[in-house]
Amino acid sequence: MTYQNTITRMRDVITANGPSWAAIDPENAARMAIQNRFRTGLDIARYTAQIMRADMAAYDADPAQYTQSLGCWHGFIAQQKLIAIKKHFGSTKRRYLYLSGWMVAALRSEFGPLPDQSMHEKTSVPALIEEIYTFLKQADARELGMMFRALDTARKAGDAVEAKRLENAIDNYETHVVPIIADIDAGFGNAEATYLLAKKMIEAGACALQIENQVSDEKQCGHQDGKVTVPHEDFLQKIRACRHAFLELGVEDGIIVARTDSLGAGLTKQIAYSKEPGDLGDQYNSFLDADEVDPANITNGQVFISRDGKLLAPKRLPSNLYQFRPGTGEDRVVLDCITSLQNGADLLWIETEKPHVEQIAGMVDRIREVVPNAKLVYNNSPSFNWTLNFRQQVFDAWQAAGKDVSAYDRSRLMSVEYDGTALAEEADEKIRTFQRDASARAGIFHHLITLPTYHTAALSTDNLAREYFGDAGMLGYVKNVQRKEIREGIACVKHQNMAGSDIGDDHKEYFAGEAALKAGGVHNTMNQFEAA
Repeated sequence: MTYQNTITRMRDVITANGPSWAAIDPENAARMAIQNRFRTGLDIARYTAQIMRADMAAYDADPAQYTQSLGCWHGFIAQQKLIAIKKHFGSTKRRYLYLSGWMVAALRSEFGPLPDQSMHEKTSVPALIEEIYTFLKQADARELGMMFRALDTARKAGDAVEAKRLENAIDNYETHVVPIIADIDAGFGNAEATYLLAKKMIEAGACALQIENQVSDEKQCGHQDGKVTVPHEDFLQKIRACRHAFLELGVEDGIIVARTDSLGAGLTKQIAYSKEPGDLGDQYNSFLDADEVDPANITNGQVFISRDGKLLAPKRLPSNLYQFRPGTGEDRVVLDCITSLQNGADLLWIETEKPHVEQIAGMVDRIREVVPNAKLVYNNSPSFNWTLNFRQQVFDAWQAAGKDVSAYDRSRLMSVEYDGTALAEEADEKIRTFQRDASARAGIFHHLITLPTYHTAALSTDNLAREYFGDAGMLGYVKNVQRKEIREGIACVKHQNMAGSDIGDDHKEYFAGEAALKAGGVHNTMNQFEAA
């Protein structure tokens, strides 16, 4: 609906309801409707799923069309990120949001900071999704409100050309609402629990759910030790549960991201059920670290499986977990990924221990032999020491090529003394192009950083505390925060406007007319920033 069509529709509704509605201005009502394009979270999920599906198709046609996101732990952080993207790039195209279970646990649990082990309240995840979209919708309302005010100013000045330009801009307005990939961890329980939580997340607006193949009650952060995976059928039940949730709620093109932690997981909680040799359960069990057993030497409490006519005893730990054979991680990852895609998943997530294009590509090549259009969501994790990893990669490449590396100590390449060297500069260039290179070579459709705003909040707060509580005093805030906000055009420098004061003033005028008591008058100190 265009701006003028919306006004006409509102006028018809008001007229049809008779004189008692006559005091309602149709243009004001139209403006409020346009400022609230998305009525429910399901409207958002359906809208963003279409965007993400179109982006996936575009990537299949051209790997340069990869997508990106940053993890956000609060609605305000997500809002400022999208405002910044629109300011700097003019469009939100191919830029998403990521909701990290790690950050929910660390920052949003009523228990206080928790490790990433699915101990936080499961309802805090859909609550954060809803919060994020509330802030993004408010960003729309704020920006459109400013456009409406500019339209009124143009009309009062008799500038028909500017008024028409603004109406066209309103009609073609790009929302701050973008797809969110939301972390459902390992489902917080069995398949039914996964389904119930998935529904809540979708109803809050999530079009893409990321679920991992760890045991839900033993779940660990992907970059910590002690990870325990489940047999494929257990995981596939949860993928089906997510799909049923999408279909039930009418989000028929919702996206499921199947994450495998098998590369770093050396344990399983259970032996898979197998009916016949070579079935999925048997393939899972084939990776178990097991010893052939002489029936005459069976000991108390041993568990056995049979394979190829032999009696085997899987190695069972005091924790009652079973371990996989060393060196089987990549093979298990490939089987996990193929199986997930063949059973309803749309995208893959391979959790790795380092950002290495060829390591990722080696696994993806094998997956694509079976599923040619397989593509990944990849965690550009802050758990990686990117500087050290890439300097070591360059060191190794130089050494393999016979280049003199005697000036460098491989174990100390993080040291500041190497900053500015040829090796460091080459490593930085590889970091800069990592996402582009990995998308072209290793099938990565979406690059995300899980915890960036956690780290940026800590860093900026540390900098402010050092300055403000030190010799700089108030200048520590003014010089390093407010002055930069003004000069770099940061929207929230006018924090009253950012929090919705002007929107409230508009509503007061709609509701009360000349009797409205507005907050944005001449004595509002925010007016000091008009001349910035």
